[in-house]
Amino acid sequence: MGSKKGMEMSISVIIVAVLALVILVVLLAIFMGKITGFEKGVSKEAQTELITMKITYGNCRPLASAETAFTTDLSKAETDDAKEFIKANFKDAISSCKTNTEKANCAGNCVWG
Repeated sequence: MGSKKGMEMSISVIIVAVLALVILVVLLAIFMGKITGFEKGVSKEAQTELITMKITYGNCRPLASAETAFTTDLSKAETDDAKEFIKANFKDAISSCKTNTEKANCAGNCVWG
C-alpha cells in the first residue's frame, strides 16, 4: 500500500483554506456592514440639516432638485469647512427665494408652495 501521509496533508490544507475563506467572508461582511451604517448616518445628518433649514422657508422655496443636491453634497463633504460652505450656499438660495413674496415672482431656482 502507498503512503497516506501525502493525502492527509492535502486534506489539512483544504480544511485550513476553507476556514481562512470563511473568516475572510465574515470579516468582509462585518466591514461592509459598518460602511453601510456609516453612509446611512451621514445621509441622516444631511436630511436632518435639510429639515432644519426647511423651517425657514417662506412661500417661495428652493426647487426639490436643489434640496437633493444639498443633501448629496453635504453627505460627500469631507471637512467641516466644506460642510459649512455647502450650508451657506443653500441658505443663500433660501434667502433668494424668500425675497419673492408673490407667486408670480417666484421663478428660476424657486417654486411656490
